[in-house]
Amino acid sequence: MKLKGRDIIIVGQQPWDVEIGSNCKNIALELSKYNRILYVNAPLDRITKIRSKKDPKIEKRIHIIKNKENSFEQIHDNLWVLYPDVLLESINWIRISSLFSFFNLINNRKFSKAILKALDKLKFTKYLLFNDNDIFRSFYLKELLKPDLSIYYIRDNMVATPYWRRHGKKLEPKLIAKSDLVLSNSEYLRMYSAKYNKNSYFVAQGCDFELLNKSNLTQPEDLNGIITPIIGYFGVLTTLRLDIDLIQYIAEAFPECSIVLVGPEDEIFRKSILHTFKNVFFLGKKAPEEIFKYIKHFDICINPQLVNDLTIGNYPRKIDEYLALGKPVIATWTETMEMFAAYVYLARDHAMFGSMIRQALLEDNINMRKVREDFAFSHNWTDAVDTISQSIEKHLPNENRAFDYGT
Repeated sequence: MKLKGRDIIIVGQQPWDVEIGSNCKNIALELSKYNRILYVNAPLDRITKIRSKKDPKIEKRIHIIKNKENSFEQIHDNLWVLYPDVLLESINWIRISSLFSFFNLINNRKFSKAILKALDKLKFTKYLLFNDNDIFRSFYLKELLKPDLSIYYIRDNMVATPYWRRHGKKLEPKLIAKSDLVLSNSEYLRMYSAKYNKNSYFVAQGCDFELLNKSNLTQPEDLNGIITPIIGYFGVLTTLRLDIDLIQYIAEAFPECSIVLVGPEDEIFRKSILHTFKNVFFLGKKAPEEIFKYIKHFDICINPQLVNDLTIGNYPRKIDEYLALGKPVIATWTETMEMFAAYVYLARDHAMFGSMIRQALLEDNINMRKVREDFAFSHNWTDAVDTISQSIEKHLPNENRAFDYGT
């Protein structure tokens, strides 16, 4: 079942010009095949404007606020991106909840006015609101925009992070409760949402394989000379999500292997003892189109997650990216990772992680690779958005169906 003929506003945390993979962008692209979509980037806040004013993306937003650039970008016939022409105040430092809420409502009003101007230009009169995990800036948008249906999409336990925890612990349950329905990409997050809203649904997760061109997976130059077998990780190296002690354990337990870590590092990773290990290689941040070239030349792929409130309900897209090339994957066990149990080695401690690496090196074969690939490609965005559409259709008002825009 596909959602068709609707006008949909999508707000969230990930801007259209984000460089990493984005669930929200993939969902927007798929929905826009049969619906008109206004994808709204998060508005610029004052602290970001001051701290990152030389960033080209921030410069663009400043120019838009000053009316030096157009705030609209049309991606194709049914999809527009809005860069809001407003500057929000940075208020998360405020500790008093009532004072924070006062200024947050002001920010929401500014944000909603920018969106309403865009809706008027596009002639959106009956529309749905799809909120991708944006707790603060979009908290009052249901009341201010008055959509036919408000949908909250929770794909991460954001309130487990320091920034979102202070006010998000109180506000997210309220946002979930007042939404018409809640969609989540893991059963763990669905159960969390269901405590506040009975209309909570687990929906499938997709993976973007458009960048995977199997005929063009030449070995990147910075892998030349690195001894095999390679135990590799591709992604942000952050101690909020990754077990740095486990990575050290792997490096020490497998001196004959090269541990290749591809991605930007946080401060703790940059200063870690891992940089002194002869068999550990930090290759830095890479462009998204380089992801599969590196994975292709890994012998073993790992996801050494910490198990905490942030990761336990998280669906790691990188697992599908690893499996899409048939790679043996060893990952930390979490409740969400149980769905991968038949295709991924799931370890509950450091010793088990090490033994599973040895097992994977010994038993990997062509048949296992084919099974992994088939499983990964079953996680596509067409099927995922069909599942999302089915959940939305259950709650749509019967009247006011818009035109069928088609493709």
